[in-house]
Amino acid sequence: MGEVNIPRDEQVAIAAIDAGELDRLIDQAVREERSGDLHRLPLANCGSYVATRLHYFDQALARHREAKAPRKRAQTGDALRRAGHDLSFAVGAMKRRMEEEKKEGELFFVDDHIMPPYRFSKELSVRVGYRWRRTVEDEWTFASITFTHVHDPRPDYTLPIPKRKPSAAKQEQERQNSLYQTWEHLMRGALYSVRDYFRDGGDGDKIPDTFQATVDSHSRGLNNYSTQFWRKQP
Repeated sequence: MGEVNIPRDEQVAIAAIDAGELDRLIDQAVREERSGDLHRLPLANCGSYVATRLHYFDQALARHREAKAPRKRAQTGDALRRAGHDLSFAVGAMKRRMEEEKKEGELFFVDDHIMPPYRFSKELSVRVGYRWRRTVEDEWTFASITFTHVHDPRPDYTLPIPKRKPSAAKQEQERQNSLYQTWEHLMRGALYSVRDYFRDGGDGDKIPDTFQATVDSHSRGLNNYSTQFWRKQP
């Protein structure tokens, strides 16, 4: 699944599933204690949310099939029906999300194809491109905003002191891993902030070209509000 947009191949798979047929095949699988024709549907191609629920359903089906004692059969049967409900709900949720994205896409689109840099420094940045328009009759306006952040966390004194000092290569590897995690946090926050801004009716003309992410006053790291560029800054 894309970070904020459903990828095209997943959209095709989701659209191909008929909700009524799905429920019928789930009921049939529960009744016959085998998947039957359920796996004919492209459920595994509908993204991780649906694929995970399908996996849970298959596991519940296997446990119910293996159960012998009446009490155990009753427990696994209940679990199997819940798993079937969860699978059906997941597909319905993705269909609703796809329709929501389609409607939103008439007025704005946030490009979530962002590749990390090959190597990180403490000065991190994420550029988010987007297009928007006030009405469907207007021409598209294409623009971007670049979020920046200087990675400067406070030392974590709760970690045990290593018995041997790590090599320079090991220290650099750990540093790069930490920087990548921070960059990923910045990237996700940036994407969701731009999307939520437009969802809430924000004016694209008021989005700045650049924004320095705010940091948590205690940790000096990023939090859930760091990329909300429309908030009044202290």
